[in-house]
Amino acid sequence: MDFDFSDDQQQLRDAVRKWVDKGYTFERRRAAVAAGGFDRAAWNELAALGLTALTVPESHDGMGQGAIDAMVVAEELGRGIVLAPIAQSFIASSVLSRHAPAALQSAWLPRVASGQALVVLAHQERKARYRLDVCDAKATVTHDAYAINAIKSIVPAGDHADAFIVPAQLDGRIALFLVERTASGVATQGYVTQDGSRAAQVQLAYAPAALITTDGLAALELAVDTGIAAACAEAVGVMDQAAAVTFEYMNQRKQFGVPLASFQALRHRAADMKMQLELARSMSYYASLKLGAPAAERRAAMARAKVQLGQSMRFVGQQAVQLHGGIGVTDEYIVSHYFKKLTQLEMTFGDTLHHLGEVSARMQDTAGVFA
Repeated sequence: MDFDFSDDQQQLRDAVRKWVDKGYTFERRRAAVAAGGFDRAAWNELAALGLTALTVPESHDGMGQGAIDAMVVAEELGRGIVLAPIAQSFIASSVLSRHAPAALQSAWLPRVASGQALVVLAHQERKARYRLDVCDAKATVTHDAYAINAIKSIVPAGDHADAFIVPAQLDGRIALFLVERTASGVATQGYVTQDGSRAAQVQLAYAPAALITTDGLAALELAVDTGIAAACAEAVGVMDQAAAVTFEYMNQRKQFGVPLASFQALRHRAADMKMQLELARSMSYYASLKLGAPAAERRAAMARAKVQLGQSMRFVGQQAVQLHGGIGVTDEYIVSHYFKKLTQLEMTFGDTLHHLGEVSARMQDTAGVFA
């Protein structure tokens, strides 16, 4: 089996890495956080690079690329801890292209591809605790259209988005809808999250909506799995850079007249960081490769990947801070921001304990060493 990236994927990686290195400095990121956590100019630059169009079908002005290309992009943006919800473009293009009626696809996918429209997933509710089948939002039929009552939490860039993908109960089952932010009955309350990005609580009061699909749970699972794969790839990029900065510091910082890297105990901890990083990288590849698998197989793969990524993120983030000492927790130094990003990614689309339960629940009778 060939695990090498194609020439096009390598060129894509190089292009995104160059933009991150030259166009998205730590100072620019800090300015974006101070301004509220969402940088529209940076979003437009990513759109100009073609990243918002990456997974949109060519028939709707996109590039028609696949999960591995999206993984490459997410990983490189993770290296720069870029405050741009590019994963939401991957989610929107996946859900709309596979589940939405043709008219809705034609109306929104070209706008997603151009970066003109930011369409984000608004699915979390307070009592759901990461369960996708728990949904209190209600949809009603009104004159051949739909209206939704809902309160959705931690919606990425929710007060800047152009539309939301919203699950709601319709005739006793979950359906998926698209709601424009400027529609009547839509209220958003934005805030800066722990890692510096932007999120919002979204309240819908009989807000007009367009039906995406009545098979909402299956579509929602696809959306979340797409987000998990992107989060795993982003985490690999963050860990890669956190480890690199830590190793460089250990080679430069001296204690008792010698570099920190000369102490065997610290070298062992650095080696453990590298091992956890590579375990995470392999499971991130696994998650992206399984996005096209049947639903049951895909869901199991995402849970497995998120368990390993959660363990790796926690370990690498903690070690990066501890090996730096006091400077590692200061806001002025970038390592603390890597740690906060990894902490938030560990809880995104389900934390480690939740997905450990998912892995356990999906084990078959033949699982185990005696099968």
